[in-house]
Amino acid sequence: MTFWVISCLIALLVAGFLGYTLLRGRRADEPTAAYDLRVYREQLAGVDRDLARGVIGEADAERVRTEISRRILAADAQMQGDRATSGPSRGVSVVSIAIVMLIVIGGALAMYYRTGAVGLPDQPLTARLALAEEVRTNRPAQEAAEALATPPQPRQLEESYATLLQQLRDTVAARPNDLQGHILLTQHEANAGNFKAAYAAQQRVIELSVQAATADDYSDLAEKMILAAGGYISPEAEQVLAAALERDPRHGPARYYWGQMLAQTGRPDLAYRVWVDTARDAPAGAPWGDAIRAQLDELAFRAGVFNGPDPSALGQPGPSQEDVAAAAEMTPEERQEMIQGMVDRLSDRLATEGGPPQDWARLIAALGVLGQAQRAIDIRDEAEILFADNPEALEMIDAAALQAGIAQ
Repeated sequence: MTFWVISCLIALLVAGFLGYTLLRGRRADEPTAAYDLRVYREQLAGVDRDLARGVIGEADAERVRTEISRRILAADAQMQGDRATSGPSRGVSVVSIAIVMLIVIGGALAMYYRTGAVGLPDQPLTARLALAEEVRTNRPAQEAAEALATPPQPRQLEESYATLLQQLRDTVAARPNDLQGHILLTQHEANAGNFKAAYAAQQRVIELSVQAATADDYSDLAEKMILAAGGYISPEAEQVLAAALERDPRHGPARYYWGQMLAQTGRPDLAYRVWVDTARDAPAGAPWGDAIRAQLDELAFRAGVFNGPDPSALGQPGPSQEDVAAAAEMTPEERQEMIQGMVDRLSDRLATEGGPPQDWARLIAALGVLGQAQRAIDIRDEAEILFADNPEALEMIDAAALQAGIAQ
């Protein structure tokens, strides 16, 4: 109800302002006739002065007065006519106000009903967290997700490879306890795009390995289950990921999919923390690290946080897992102060040690986000001088300046 009251008041305020402008009428420049009237009155006063000084005679003065008076009457009649025809009538103004109010209020309501969330109740943080937990608890199982997912396009296999794959299937079926055979079957079923058969074979690998099953084994199983479900992470896949992280809490692929699961179940804030930590620990060229960095900006937007410069890309040590957890509990002012400290350290490093154009671009963009436009301009000017002979670097600098809102 509060939303509708505020929305209606805003619409009425806008319509009232427009209506007041229409009723007030247009402010025009002074009409020419008014200027002429002042001139003629000055001329009448001048005739009296000339008569008093004896410059002209009484008869000439009377004749001049008559002519000036005639001109005054003509100018006054013209000015009255201009006033009568200047601006719309009051009735037209009232109708115009009604039309404006209808367009503003009715148009706003129509737009909201078309693009808004009509009837959606308020969603405080506690309610959204409870909804996310409910979604996570009651989401579809693996089998249902596979039935709903778009089946992958079958890969065209060479005849010889297809024959060998079929022979491998027959051999493994005849030797159900052959661990190495199931490992090979998992790999080749995945290569052929048969992810459901691949994760079934991987399940058998884990069963045969018993206590020797590693975090890699469980992570591989979860990945194939996720691929079979079209990218969806089911409760069963979540349990497998938990088993992988239980054996290795820093396992990169498992942490990547764990963050993805959190994002799918309405907790992008938790997913962001997991991904930032995972990206920091990812070795160079790790596919999960590249995947995280490609999606981190979008996830940060959904989580409502500032995605600052990538510590690993800056060549600086990033925050620890404890630092990330502590930042989540900070007030907005404390978090802003922390971000400001990171930006200041990057600025000091560039000023003393220099750095690649990517670092300068990140600093300019970060200063724009913090609202420090003049400082961003100074950094941009310095970077343009430093990289004057590097067109590619200048393009990065210009792009960062545009993002910071200080483009020339």
